[in-house]
Order: sequence, then C-alpha cells, then structure tokens
Amino acid sequence: MADIAAAIVPGVGNFFLGTLVPFVFVLLVVVFVHEMGHYLAGRLCGIGVQAFSIGFGPEIWGYTAKNGTRWRIAAIPLGGYVKFVGDVSATSAAPGEEDLEALTEEERRIAFHTQPLWKRAVTVFAGPFANFVLGAAVFAAMFAIYGQYVYQPTVAEVRPGSPAEQAGIQPGDTFVSIDGVKVESFADVQRIVTGRAGDPLEIVLDRNGQEIRTVATPEVSEQQTALGQTVKIGLIGVVTNEAVGKRDRIEYSPVQAVVAGIQETGSIIARTGQFMKRFVVGREDRCQLGGPVKIADMAGRAADLGFEWLVQLVALLSVGIGILNLVPIPPLDGGHLMLYAAEAIARRPIPPQVTEAVYRVGMLIVLAFMGFVFWNDLFAC
Repeated sequence: MADIAAAIVPGVGNFFLGTLVPFVFVLLVVVFVHEMGHYLAGRLCGIGVQAFSIGFGPEIWGYTAKNGTRWRIAAIPLGGYVKFVGDVSATSAAPGEEDLEALTEEERRIAFHTQPLWKRAVTVFAGPFANFVLGAAVFAAMFAIYGQYVYQPTVAEVRPGSPAEQAGIQPGDTFVSIDGVKVESFADVQRIVTGRAGDPLEIVLDRNGQEIRTVATPEVSEQQTALGQTVKIGLIGVVTNEAVGKRDRIEYSPVQAVVAGIQETGSIIARTGQFMKRFVVGREDRCQLGGPVKIADMAGRAADLGFEWLVQLVALLSVGIGILNLVPIPPLDGGHLMLYAAEAIARRPIPPQVTEAVYRVGMLIVLAFMGFVFWNDLFAC
C-alpha cells in the first residue's frame, strides 16, 4: 500500500512508514495503557463498563465481550475513553435525575456515579497512574539491558565569559550540590541547570578537599535535541570529559533497575512540574509545548534512530500524559478528582448545576489549550 501511495504522490510512502506509523504506535500504546488503568480499576471496584474505545468518532472495528463491554477502535486515534455504566458521555459526566431513573436496578448497582467516593477516585486516578507505571517499566528495562554511562561531576573546562566563570568555578572543581540538591554525576548537574534559566543557583563545590560556595545564574541557550527539536535550556558554561570526569558504566540488577526506573520517572514528574510553574509565570518558551504534529515529528525521528529510541519516547510521552491528566480541570482526570475532594470536604454530592458549570468552563479551557498547541505546531513555532 505504501509503495502504491509513493508511486502516486512522491513522499507519501516515506511519510506513512517514517512518521505516521511510529506516531500512531506511540499514541496508541500510551492511550491504551491509560484507559486500561481506568478499566481494570473500575472492574476491580465492581463498576460496569459499557465501552472501551481507542480513538474517537466512527467505529472501524469492534466486538462485544461476554461481560457486555464493547471493545472498539475508532477512526480518530487522538485519544480514547472508557465509558462506565451510567455515564452520559465519554468524559464520565454525571447523569441527571432522569438518567438515573432510567437505569435498571442492576445497572444502578454497578453504575459509576452510584459508587462510594473512594471507588470513583481510585478508578479515575488509575489512568494517570498506569501511565507512570509504563514509564517506570520502560526506563527500568532500559537500565537493565543497557546500563547507564555516567561522568563524575568534575569540571574539565569553563567557557570564558560564562556564568560559571563569573561565579568563580574552575577546572578541577567537583560539584557537591546545586540549590540544595545532592549531585552524584555530571548528568545531575545538567538536569538541574537546564530547567532553571534565569534562576540564581547556590552551588557547593569541592576544590582540593575544600568546600567552596558560590552562586551562578544559568543563561538561556538554544540547543538541538537528538530528535531534531530546538529547545531553550539553561547553561552555566561548564563541560567535562573522560579524562577528568572518568566515564563509568553502571550495571543494574533487576531490582536496582526497577528502583532506578521509578527514580527516573519521579525526576521527570518533578522537572515537568517545575516547567509548568515557570511557564505559567512566563519564564519558559511557549514553543516548548507541542501537540500531535510535534509528537508525530518526534516519533518519526525516534524511529529513524532505532526502536529503543521509539520506546523511550513512549515512556516520556506516557509520563507527560499522566501529568497532564492530573491537572485539576474537568473533564481531565484531575478535574474529576478535584470535584471528589470538594465532595469529601462538603460530605455531600456537589449540586448538579455547579458540576455542569465547572465542566463547561473546564471544557473551554481544554479546547483553548488544544488550539494553542495546534497553533504552535502549525504556525507559531
């Protein structure tokens, strides 16, 4: 099929195999894991499931299981949903009195919105949690298979005129901590500094056995990633090399790999949270946020580099989707959890008119954000 398309329209075959297929693979894995988290938690809590859908829009394939769940693949693969018994839409919007009265006694017993608060909260949180588990599992597998190459946090060179030189950092200095965070490798230095452009950082160094304290403010620099993306990061102007930093390969046992995978996932969550806070106050480049077009481009470039790169992109995107879904805005999972928290504090259900108003505002915010990232993808960045 790809060969025929390429013969008709030059470049179509390369786009299909090189970009579209990797993009759909990455997205479907992440979406499937997220929705499976909701599904499994819901079933364990005794909640009935009407539909498990990968994608939106018209169904292109599906079958109905013995338990009544309709498993379907839809035409637009930009997401998915689990529709529980009693839901009035794919976003699990609460049913009105008339909708509840229309349910049979058996349906009421297994309907999502008639369940105790804790069951609903667990079911909703299970989706993002599954994304975090997928990310940790992929990172753990990478650590177990390939290990990790690290440099000791010792400075080999200081760029003239850089923030590091201005702070008095010298070749041979070893980083001990940055902004109170312990540093164990040069990669730790990079992780901390790159996301803190413009922030004064308190740095503790070891210089010939003597503790040196100084402050350096990372400057913004444009860099090209391995996946071809231009990003703006913070740099202080120090580098290391094998002669000074002593490049080592760390090998992990299965247990150590799992621990390292969880730590890596936690680090990504922390750095993403830091980015979001800085973005809200206007201290991050808006072009760092992208939508489907940017993800598709990254997926194609990752596939070109090798399957392990594509799998790592799945892990990164999975963690990112998990974080995004926990933002407290309906109809995202975080929005549901916010309403459940309000219900727990009030010790009574939130009035339907309040819930409906919150959902409408939340949907407008989500649609505006989607429009923003699409605009970034296609025109602005």
